[in-house]
Amino acid sequence: MTDLADLTIAAAGRGLRSGAFTAVDLLDAVERRAAVTEAHLHAYLTLDRAGARVAAEAADVALAAGDPRPLLGIPLALKDNMVTKGVETTASSQILAGWKPPYDGTAASRLRDAGAVIVGKTNLDEFAMGSSTENSAYGPTRNPWNTDRVPGGSSGGSAAAVAVGSALGAFGSDTGGSIRQPASLTGTVGAKPTYGLVSRYGLIAFASSLDQIGPIARTVPDAAALLEAVVGWDPMDATSYNGDMPSISKSLDRGVAGLRIGVVTELSGEGIDPEVLAATKQVIDRLSDAGADVVEISLPAIEYALSAYYLIAPAECSANLARFDGVRYGLRIDGATTEEMMAKTRAEGFGPEVTRRILLGTYALSAGYYDAFYGQAQRVRTLLRNDFASAYGRVDVLVSPTSPTTAFEVGAKTADPLTMYFADICTIATNLAGDPAISVPIGLDDAGLPIGFQIMAPALGEEVMFQVAAEVERLAAFTERPRLATSKVVTP
Repeated sequence: MTDLADLTIAAAGRGLRSGAFTAVDLLDAVERRAAVTEAHLHAYLTLDRAGARVAAEAADVALAAGDPRPLLGIPLALKDNMVTKGVETTASSQILAGWKPPYDGTAASRLRDAGAVIVGKTNLDEFAMGSSTENSAYGPTRNPWNTDRVPGGSSGGSAAAVAVGSALGAFGSDTGGSIRQPASLTGTVGAKPTYGLVSRYGLIAFASSLDQIGPIARTVPDAAALLEAVVGWDPMDATSYNGDMPSISKSLDRGVAGLRIGVVTELSGEGIDPEVLAATKQVIDRLSDAGADVVEISLPAIEYALSAYYLIAPAECSANLARFDGVRYGLRIDGATTEEMMAKTRAEGFGPEVTRRILLGTYALSAGYYDAFYGQAQRVRTLLRNDFASAYGRVDVLVSPTSPTTAFEVGAKTADPLTMYFADICTIATNLAGDPAISVPIGLDDAGLPIGFQIMAPALGEEVMFQVAAEVERLAAFTERPRLATSKVVTP
């Protein structure tokens, strides 16, 4: 008998509505899974057992009354930089230890309105700054495929929870690839929507012009259902898109016949692991066989995307994190003066990677350097947007590997920040452009670690993006699960 924790969201929804099991049964299965796997993974920072139980019981009442909401009773996890009323929200930083927000962010409130059961808050790189979930002040998360490996980052806790079954779906944030890269490394589906499609109200800001909330799930249809629950204009977010929402789920069965697919030349060679390249090429060949018109597309400015990102993102983070000063909320270390109190609080509260990026960003914004660094990075960003716009005049979507490698060993890159930054080389460009992108698992390497395939689309192009993603999922037929989720110690 299939453990309920191993169900997709779609299958769980069917079971709930048919009366095969209850929302409380589903929550029990997920919490039993977490009780075993958390000792190995540390995917969660907080498990909201009481709140989840109340939500599951309410979902059962609604289900009995015939409520058709697709996420009703589904156990989900939220990255711990998404504020949740009355539930500790730390962004994996000591500077916010113990903080319980007085309100829900828009994404969290929309999920509650959809009847979802929020199981808990997941681990991340501190303030979402990292590519491995090793920068958390509360310890690293590990990859359920091999616990000696990282799950990617910064949404590594959310990705690990979905992969192992301690949540049926989850939400993360993506500033430079922080949903897609961990999805790639954990064999899950992760989507970054168009900038502004999901409200950022209640997302603890890292880089405001880049951050976006999105789903992590086991299948493309599940990711589509999760995204549909949270999109839409929000007056609380000045950057929220106020227009017609793109269709998402309606396109999943259309196939790719007649679509034009561009293979990004700059992400198809040097710097990409040969096994990743081989798996990517195999899927591209299958897309061509399925009727897509496949061509190579060059994005010349992508060569400078990493450099531009690591000026723009730290500059914005240095401004955003100035609010954590020990005065209003979070950690406070007393000092003889206000300035001393702030200095001590920040020295104690911020970890080394956050400190590094604040210093880099402050320097880039300082007098005499602004035009040379931040201003030049923004000009590169414009060039990159122009390259993408030109490409989408020729093709419907662009494709590439999601990550240049599969999951690397814990500790392998922590001593060299630049090497760690290169883990996001395939994903950063779409954040700079503001366009949507999704990662779909397509196979395993020789070490048994997942490989992700990235589909990128123009702004508000989620419909065609999910259309291609669904076909990639069918062609790859990836059904493997991590050994930790299917071991005998995990009981039904």
